[in-house]
Amino acid sequence: METGINHYGIGDSIDTYMYIKSSTKALASNGKPFLTLILSDKTGEIEAKLWDVSEENEKTFAGERTVKVQGDIQNYRGRHQLKIRNIRVTTEADGITPADLIQTAPISQEEMMDKITQFIFEMRNPNIQRITRHLLKKYQKDFLTFPAATKNHHEFYSGLAYHVVSMLDLASAIVKLYPKLDKDLLYAGVILHDLGKVFELSGPVSTVYTAEGNLLGHITIMVNEIGKAADELSIKAEEIMILQHLVLAHHGKAEWGSPKPPMVKEAEVLHYIDNLDAKINMMDRALEKVKPGEFTERVFALENRSFYKPNF
Repeated sequence: METGINHYGIGDSIDTYMYIKSSTKALASNGKPFLTLILSDKTGEIEAKLWDVSEENEKTFAGERTVKVQGDIQNYRGRHQLKIRNIRVTTEADGITPADLIQTAPISQEEMMDKITQFIFEMRNPNIQRITRHLLKKYQKDFLTFPAATKNHHEFYSGLAYHVVSMLDLASAIVKLYPKLDKDLLYAGVILHDLGKVFELSGPVSTVYTAEGNLLGHITIMVNEIGKAADELSIKAEEIMILQHLVLAHHGKAEWGSPKPPMVKEAEVLHYIDNLDAKINMMDRALEKVKPGEFTERVFALENRSFYKPNF
């Protein structure tokens, strides 16, 4: 696709194929049911409303369907929203599959795995290396396909692995500037910090939180997984506790979801790398939607700020 939903602006009309990531039923103020659709293509996603729906409409336009949609992009409370004029489910004659419309990481799974493997190969601490290799191999299939989140950042197919690869590049640059950092520990923390999301999230497409994700969360899950891996590999060393601490502390503060604040130097750096990569991804995706000289829509996860795209 030469253009996609992220390339349309307020007032533009569209006539294109899209994928229904999610479909949520609610009641309007007049008591009539409507659907909130999150529609996506390779470039991004947009919210749309389908009004006065019947039970048949609710079944027809459920999540994980491909549709042909015509409509207009409008501004709703500072965000793009699609006003639907016509929508239908695709047929075989359209020649469209979900894979044609699902956003994926900009580099291949093979390239990402090769890069991560090289970082593990460079580790010199045998305990850290063995734990990292063991856990990555155990959950490699899901790790390479899952998103990093359901919304806000890297919420696309293979987003979790892409987030890790980007963070490893940042970590590599940082350890060159600050050679007293334990690079083995930092690299392992980057690779493992979000691996629990293969339990927390439901899958690579139309992703929602699982019961385990809602009740325990990826941080608790991963701390337990590191402990189990150490038992399976018969490793009894302080590195295990420190790796668990990096996972516990990577959100930085209790109010951001971390049971413990960073109390090891590499844990502090991991938190900043994670935060930086997530925020850059959010800003890039918002800025991609606007032309030079314009402001983005407000990004809720970034203190509800708008960002300006300079003309130069």
